[in-house]
Amino acid sequence: MKLGPGIFLCLAFCGIITAFQPPGGSKGRASEKLLVSKQHDDVHTRTQVSRRTVFFNAATVAAGVTALIGGQQSAHAATSNGLPLTTSDSGLKWADAKVGSGQPVQSGAAVSIDYSIASTAGRFPQIYTTKDKGQPYRWTLGDGSTIEGIEMAIIGDEKEGIPPMLPGGIRRVIVPSALGYEKLSKANAKCIDGDSGSIGPIPPKSDLGAYQRWYSFYCNPRIPYQPDLVLDIKLYGKRS
Repeated sequence: MKLGPGIFLCLAFCGIITAFQPPGGSKGRASEKLLVSKQHDDVHTRTQVSRRTVFFNAATVAAGVTALIGGQQSAHAATSNGLPLTTSDSGLKWADAKVGSGQPVQSGAAVSIDYSIASTAGRFPQIYTTKDKGQPYRWTLGDGSTIEGIEMAIIGDEKEGIPPMLPGGIRRVIVPSALGYEKLSKANAKCIDGDSGSIGPIPPKSDLGAYQRWYSFYCNPRIPYQPDLVLDIKLYGKRS
């Protein structure tokens, strides 16, 4: 697509609000919220603009995160600049909004999480959340049913410098396509939650808007590359 002189392309990032409430919370218990403040990313004038330039920079999207835990600002959170993200060698970016307690989970263990998923592309980047759905995402670590980026975020990786999550913890991760849904970009890929050969998490088709937003970027063979994912993950389990 060619732009004439004096024409500018501007992308505006709309705010994402993700809130997590532990199951069974009583009145008066403070809620846990992750807020992505409104951001924008200006793309300067170019003679030729490739399709890749319409995607938001992942670091820009995450820069506006503020974590409020129990009405107190977490030590990991921040300031108006958001959570300080750490980048691993594999390209996974992560930051803890809340550190949990108890023992880390190991490969082979059954796990349960609530998550909120957004894309670094598109006008409306938020895709889906299990918050308030009453159906956390469950699977067995290492069984091949879940994208590598989520498993790495939960189990951790010593070589990559990523500590494991602990039960009750909330972690924000930015997942590159190589650790996400890359294999679903091929023709005839299985893109239904729970189908054999598929890989999750995938929004349910019953939430048609969320499923279509996810499908258009992450199970579309007509798109040769996939935008990074932004995920908020809350790990359930036995706390100490």
